[in-house]
Amino acid sequence: MDAVRMVFYWLLFVFWLLLTARIVVELVRAFAREWRPAGGVAVAVESIYTVTDPPVKLVRRVIPIVRIGGVGLDLSIMVLLLVVFILMQLALPG
Repeated sequence: MDAVRMVFYWLLFVFWLLLTARIVVELVRAFAREWRPAGGVAVAVESIYTVTDPPVKLVRRVIPIVRIGGVGLDLSIMVLLLVVFILMQLALPG
């Protein structure tokens, strides 16, 4: 049973890392609008978005974008990071 929990923990950890990488990519795209990934970076970014898009879109349906003046704040990725972190703590064999 501990082996299954450890595998689940590591899968969640990898997903958490991909979500963190998605945040970094989105920040880079927000501050450097002319940046376009090419080559291996483009493949890596596409892989990150392919894995993280379905859960983010699911959470985004439940928690809409918060409007603050003319700015929209997307809380879905942060909520998903928190949920994954809590699941990681529950999955740790102890």
